[in-house]
Amino acid sequence: MNVTEIGQLVMNDSDASSGGTAQNSTVRELLYCGQGLDDFHTSYSNIHGIVCLLVCIFGSIANTLNIVVLTRREMRSPTNAILTGLAIADLLVMLDYMPYAIYMSPYMQFSREERLTYSWSWYVMFHSIFAQICHTISIWLTVTLAVWRYIAVAYPQKNRIWCGMANTLLAITSSYIVCPMVGIPLYLSFSIKPHVEQLGSDGNPYKLTTNGSARNITLYRTSPSELAENNPALLNVNFWIYSVVIKLIPCIALTILSLRLIAALLEAKRRRKQLTGNSKGMKQIVDGRVVDVQQKKSSKNMDKEKQTDRTTRMLLAVLLLFLITEFPQGILGLLSALLGKDFFYNCYLKLGDLMDVLALINSAINFILYCSMSRQFRNTFNYLFRPKFLDKWLPVPQNDDETPGGRRNQEGATTQITQV
Repeated sequence: MNVTEIGQLVMNDSDASSGGTAQNSTVRELLYCGQGLDDFHTSYSNIHGIVCLLVCIFGSIANTLNIVVLTRREMRSPTNAILTGLAIADLLVMLDYMPYAIYMSPYMQFSREERLTYSWSWYVMFHSIFAQICHTISIWLTVTLAVWRYIAVAYPQKNRIWCGMANTLLAITSSYIVCPMVGIPLYLSFSIKPHVEQLGSDGNPYKLTTNGSARNITLYRTSPSELAENNPALLNVNFWIYSVVIKLIPCIALTILSLRLIAALLEAKRRRKQLTGNSKGMKQIVDGRVVDVQQKKSSKNMDKEKQTDRTTRMLLAVLLLFLITEFPQGILGLLSALLGKDFFYNCYLKLGDLMDVLALINSAINFILYCSMSRQFRNTFNYLFRPKFLDKWLPVPQNDDETPGGRRNQEGATTQITQV
């Protein structure tokens, strides 16, 4: 999810650290975040695995439902395509994180021999890289979503040209291709290295009081690669890429786009209100009858404007949740790059578990936002998953535009969750 796991790998499995390392850790506590943060980290780490597992289970189900609903024929639109790509990336993050969350559960009392196997070391390295790639894809798709929505509100006449389905699919595909390339320095920084330790019969470090004889066991640990050891700047490059390219630049872009999107939305409302006000009192002769010009405005256009506003508000909620989650991570990553290992060990790592679960929650909560803020999404979801025997007790929709599942109305139009 972030560089927490990578940082733990750099620490070379701190549970086997020497007394000198513990002494250095005490000095670091005095330099930066203090004992309070360390106490919080110790307390929260006992429940982190369970909390993440529950979030991942819910998020996997929720993102699967998002994909099923958003890919319906009547729901297809450029914005929905981006939301689908976002849901796929978030689903991959959830599925990848589940084994790690189970492993982190305090109820899974693995011995050192069981934890430091060759296969688990490979998974830890894969998980750290794969989750980071998928989360980066999710981040840049969120930026793309903000750009598309801003164009739809600020430049509606250019929306179909600039944000058509072809350009949308190109943007989604580019995110899935370019983001893995950004992580190349991360791939080069770590490798699996064996080492031999003396373990007791219980699989933990051998002590004189331990029953049984000592055994020399080969354990495996994900450690900095020879390339990273010969080029210390490589690890620092990973921090800069993580904090600036993956976190801060998207957050700054989203902040600017969100503010401009809000301004464009307010301006559009002001213009509509002004046009409505100017039309009051104006009369027109139609088929020999005098009618109000305002009454000629179709209810369908009014519904379309309201749907546009609801969609914009929903996507703004998605963007704001993203900023709340990602901005602190970017700031902490940048401080780690600037202040060095002392800040990273004492502050960033101890907040890493909390940042992980917040990012997971952000990836899982979109389904709730769609259901609460989009009538078309709710209708389509109800049509797909509502038990059929309930239809006899439910009222029949009076408005053709509110058919279950966003189906075609009498005029052949298609309702969509986020189509302007």
